Amino acid sequence: MSYQALYRVWRPQRFDDVIGQDVITTTLKNAIITNQLSHAYLFAGPRGTGKTSAAKILAKAINCPNKKDGEPCNQCEICKSITNGTLNDVIEIDAASNNGVEEIREVRDKAKYAPTEATYKVYIIDEVHMLSTGAFNALLKTLEEPPEHVIFILATTEPQKIPATIISRVQRFDFRRITSQDILQRMEFILDQKDMSYDDKALKVIAKSAEGGMRDALSILDQVLSFGADNVTYENALQVTGSVTKSFMNKYLHCVVNHDVKSALLNAQSILKEGKDAGRFIEDLINYCQDILLYQQSPDMVEKAELGLIDDDFKHLANGIDAKIIYMMITQLNDIQSQMRYTMHPDVYLDVLTVKLSNNHMESSNDESTNDDEKNQLKSQILELNNKVTSLEAQINEMTSKENKSPIQMDNQNVSKKENNKVKSKSSENKVNLTKIYPVLDNATRDNLTNLQNIWDELLQSLDVTKRAMMHVSKPVAASGEGVIVSFEYPFLFQKANSNTELSDSLENGLDRILGYVPKVVFVPSDQWPSIRKDYLMNRKNNQNESDHVDENLGNSSIEKNAENHDNNVENNSDDESAIVKKATDMFGADIIDVKND
Repeated sequence: MSYQALYRVWRPQRFDDVIGQDVITTTLKNAIITNQLSHAYLFAGPRGTGKTSAAKILAKAINCPNKKDGEPCNQCEICKSITNGTLNDVIEIDAASNNGVEEIREVRDKAKYAPTEATYKVYIIDEVHMLSTGAFNALLKTLEEPPEHVIFILATTEPQKIPATIISRVQRFDFRRITSQDILQRMEFILDQKDMSYDDKALKVIAKSAEGGMRDALSILDQVLSFGADNVTYENALQVTGSVTKSFMNKYLHCVVNHDVKSALLNAQSILKEGKDAGRFIEDLINYCQDILLYQQSPDMVEKAELGLIDDDFKHLANGIDAKIIYMMITQLNDIQSQMRYTMHPDVYLDVLTVKLSNNHMESSNDESTNDDEKNQLKSQILELNNKVTSLEAQINEMTSKENKSPIQMDNQNVSKKENNKVKSKSSENKVNLTKIYPVLDNATRDNLTNLQNIWDELLQSLDVTKRAMMHVSKPVAASGEGVIVSFEYPFLFQKANSNTELSDSLENGLDRILGYVPKVVFVPSDQWPSIRKDYLMNRKNNQNESDHVDENLGNSSIEKNAENHDNNVENNSDDESAIVKKATDMFGADIIDVKND
């Protein structure tokens, strides 16, 4: 086979040829010059960033008899043999296919022997993270104390899978992704050396599609050359990479932002008709939206990252669109992208996405525009109703006081009964269901209450505007794993919430989504909550005392034992009180407990 891929032909042979890793190459050259070589190295980083190439260059540089300034000469027999892969003293091992204990034990045994031709015996283990646990253990001792003539170079794309005991025994170098500008310059150099014509925009598309990998960029360039018969054009680059032109994405987003659903759908369908990949189109849209956000903050940064591919249409769109809309679009694009991985009908998801992008942000903008007005209106209604309630309560108190001062007569008694019935009927509306509250208090803890308080704002944001305004004056006051007690500042809002099953369902659904379980929501008025809490604690104390009294009578019937219990009565009472205080502290926290001795 006469033809070789570009990434093989133009593989770096010197440290200066390694693109985008200046810090690493400078460090290795200085180590060679000063003869401060380590016994083991770890090269970690994304694919196609020069890890294996740097390992081979290092193997040549430490064994080359004619090295200069830390660089191999590439002319001697040792350098040529290492380049061709024929030198027995430089062993390359693919850990993906040789990951067993026996293979590593063989390496460990052969490492004891001195090199035959070179100065150092070098083991290059590629994709070292694929080794089994037993293989790592077999390699561990050799890495810790290798022979003086042996150097290990480990390369991996997933360093997090390597045991810490291995990493602590090597010098680690992290290879970073190569910038698009460096990839572009390297491709221009290669094509100039091959005396081929090319389109600058085509190379920029390839450099962006490579995502920081030099090998990926050269592979794509190979495909473009084959597709276009050695002609590197912008259209050919778009066809090979599956990318969509910037002008097309700008046109699509322009239709979406202006709520032109029909035109946006026609543009989306034309993408599929041209053979473009729907998933790649969504990925390009995400990057395009990201560039819009960055351009609104720092135009120079985007122009540098996009290699000058910023046109006037992009600038006009970026300056005319709200950042909140872009945030929402990116979220929807990410959701659809994750769903499209498991479907055989990407056109359906692309159409649904187009409709959502065209309509959803319009609805949200309308909601936001009316949100403040609705809040102000609800606040004014709340204040008005609160004033009415206050005046009615004052009238009721005044009428009650007059009835108490008047003579006792039959007619007056009938009138007072009627008024009392009215008051009772009104107070019955504020009556709380203790059978739902006490089970929550039985298992309530401070941790559960803290968790509810931490997510309370997030829960309210999930409600619609009306429910959110109603719950704005509420807060959780006690919580267990099975329920939560919510206190309302205004009694009439408590009545409204207590009779609104839709509100309870919305709250429980929101709690299920955030917490992962569904606690029962119970409402109480804030003015009744202190007395409810006090009554519960007193009932618990009385029940405990009665239980202790029964146990004492059953177990001690003698007069002497009763006298002893009578002498210790004060101590027992203090123990009971401590238990009640501890229970209250567990339920509500120490910062809200006020103990008063009657």
